[in-house]
Amino acid sequence: MLQLVAAALPGRVLEKRLDDYIQRLREKVSLPLALQLWNGREFSFSTHPTVKLRFTSPGSLTHLMHPSLDGLGEAYVEGDIDVEGPISEVMRVATELSASGGELADRPAIKRGRHSRELDSESIGYHYDVSNDFYSRWLDERMVYSCAYFHSESDSLEAAQLQKIDHILNKIQLKPGERLLDIGCGWGALVLRAAQKYGARCVGITLSQNQYELARQRVAAAGLEDRIEIRIQDYRDVEGPFDKITSVGMFEHVGLSNLRAYFARIRELLADGGVAMNHGITSTDPDSGETPYGGGRFIDRYVFPNGELPHIALTLKELSAAGLEAMDVENLRLHYALTLEHWTQRFEAHADALREMVGEKRFRIWRIYLAGCAYGFHQNWMALHQIVACKPHATFKQTPLPMTRDYMYPR
Repeated sequence: MLQLVAAALPGRVLEKRLDDYIQRLREKVSLPLALQLWNGREFSFSTHPTVKLRFTSPGSLTHLMHPSLDGLGEAYVEGDIDVEGPISEVMRVATELSASGGELADRPAIKRGRHSRELDSESIGYHYDVSNDFYSRWLDERMVYSCAYFHSESDSLEAAQLQKIDHILNKIQLKPGERLLDIGCGWGALVLRAAQKYGARCVGITLSQNQYELARQRVAAAGLEDRIEIRIQDYRDVEGPFDKITSVGMFEHVGLSNLRAYFARIRELLADGGVAMNHGITSTDPDSGETPYGGGRFIDRYVFPNGELPHIALTLKELSAAGLEAMDVENLRLHYALTLEHWTQRFEAHADALREMVGEKRFRIWRIYLAGCAYGFHQNWMALHQIVACKPHATFKQTPLPMTRDYMYPR
């Protein structure tokens, strides 16, 4: 509606309003930013701008005069704004614009969505079934689409993703012959490693047809069909028991209202004394609110439909209420920021091929999403927590894990 109003205003009235707005904005902030209008007129906020926003029509100015990450992101995706400059700088400038324009850093409550098997399957398909080729251009060679684990910032993405898988499997003390369930198995990297290196018998489940097909091909190519089964299956429909369970980058799709039921199902699937690892993105807002400046609204609309991020406090509350005992909690927020920087760099390096592959709109969605998430993790808007939990023995007198954390860091 604001775009229609702006488009209907006489040009001189609109430009007068813009001049007034630019003057007020210059008094508030100093940004490495230049603006270019549809008629060629330009404004600069510094002597050496690193970012240029090009507005393609009068109606697109509403996104500047009422800025938010949601609105600016929408304008970019829909072609109302074009951008020039490093995409990480674009995100920083967009955030400062949103803050200066009155968009609050408050974390409004998430609108809890309804979740069903059908809706969850549709949401997973929307995000993960772009194409396997698309993901292969910017993920590591194993196509691990979750936070990596860096021993140092100089680690390659390939090394850090393998270190993450081993870190998880070491944490749960996976042993030869044990039965492992991987909830949200992706393209199969974790179950392949679990069978090859640790000798486990694995079931990997996904709701993505593309992931299912490629994971099965990889299992067959590795000659591990007798040790690994890949299924298209909802975790609520799996039958146990399992000695160990991993859930990596999946519980963000569960929904805040369903967390207790989710953890209860994991408990039901575990054998007595079994161990589970939940690795997922969490909100840093104690009330599990949205990411600030409208970023969460953009992601829900364009990227992750029906995703909901709980705070670690809520996560642990619901896990405990479901009858699991939390044994260890680790925050990998900065590891995810670095992972996303790697993904963003690779995405930018393959920009032409990716744009041709998925079209301009979807290319822009993913471009701004990856860069925005990297920025968000650096700003502590989100975190990434690994939780090791167990199904206690009936007597509570023993645990299935060593007394100290030393075992997690083999020398």
